[in-house]
Amino acid sequence: MHIKWTRILGCLLSFVFPSLLLIVLVLPDTWLPEKVSNILLFVFAILSLIFLFTFIYQWFAEPIKAYALREQDLSYQSGLLFRKVITQPITRIQHVELKRGPLDRRNELAKLQVFSAGGAMHTFEIPGLELKTAQSIRQFILSHKGGNNDG
Repeated sequence: MHIKWTRILGCLLSFVFPSLLLIVLVLPDTWLPEKVSNILLFVFAILSLIFLFTFIYQWFAEPIKAYALREQDLSYQSGLLFRKVITQPITRIQHVELKRGPLDRRNELAKLQVFSAGGAMHTFEIPGLELKTAQSIRQFILSHKGGNNDG
């Protein structure tokens, strides 16, 4: 299994701000006025804590995300502290989209957005899928959506 780019980006950001904090701490007092130095120190300390907690949360929450494609429905589970499970019957799916940003295209990844009938926004999205997997799930949903498989 490959490491997702979001984990790498989170790791880098969680080290950038503490590094900048350290640089501000070791700068000579003559370079910056004391008020500016204290403000920068406070800002970088707060940003460092925010990115550190975000990184820790994402590090543990990312492996918990899961999806299940069954004959009659598609389910998606996410959340570390607040677990959320969404199940959408395939017959109620309006349409399915693949979304790919620049980093997704570079790493052959895609987000699968599932839209249900009656909603303006997507019902849920499954991020970080390999492109071929996302395309096959989309094709499965489209091919099974049209037929009535009630028995």
